Amino acid sequence: MPNIIDVTNLTKRFGDFTAVDSISFSVERGEIFAFLGPNGAGKSTTIKMLITLLKPTGGHASVDGIDVGTHPGDVRNVIGYVPQSISVDGTLTAYENLMLMARLYEVPRSERKQRVQEVLDFLNLQEHAKSLVRTFSGGMIRKMEIGQAMLHRPRVLFLDEPTTGLDPVARQNVWQHLLELRKSFGVSIFFSTHYMEEAESAADRVAIMNQGKLAVIGTAGELKVKTGKPGASLEDAFIYFTGNQLETAGNFREIRRARRTEGRLG
Repeated sequence: MPNIIDVTNLTKRFGDFTAVDSISFSVERGEIFAFLGPNGAGKSTTIKMLITLLKPTGGHASVDGIDVGTHPGDVRNVIGYVPQSISVDGTLTAYENLMLMARLYEVPRSERKQRVQEVLDFLNLQEHAKSLVRTFSGGMIRKMEIGQAMLHRPRVLFLDEPTTGLDPVARQNVWQHLLELRKSFGVSIFFSTHYMEEAESAADRVAIMNQGKLAVIGTAGELKVKTGKPGASLEDAFIYFTGNQLETAGNFREIRRARRTEGRLG
């Protein structure tokens, strides 16, 4: 069966700056694929090209066999995307947010209520359907965003640092639902993260970006072995291939500032 994602010599330049430098890789159908790298390594830029928010400068990429550069609209029909920044409306209820997204995704009118109810049931949010989202915890908001991205039943789900800022219990809960999505619906999952334990426990394979290039790709075990260090952790592998100490998520103000900067820079 063809890969769900194929990338060949994908490149993105902003003027004289090369953010993504001729990278090539593939993701199998049903695979959970982790994308790691220091800040500024090119992770978010790569994801934005794959979800058609940025047009590649060079090379090719396809999702479910559809070229992201020439048929972006068709690509959007087969993907779901959960960004770093909050993508729900706090002034609406959970039900209203999901219904709004169902309309935006052009889910057939006759199926909208059923799809929304299925998402609420799947995420264990039935009791909160009529609650304003601004009253939700961070973990509940993230589950809502995953639910929104799944309403149109995509074949691959992209998540850009999906658990940043969540406490360990909320992170575990979010991943329980993501793993169930893969198991129940065969959804492929492509995610970036700064949490090494998250990548190691959830991902079938891990790719590490550094300075716009793909430094290494393989299972977490394979990457640890390549360091040549007995008992190496995935964090050791990260440092080995990037030369950077792992940057953990900062406080709320730092996270918000970083997200605003990334938004302005694209």
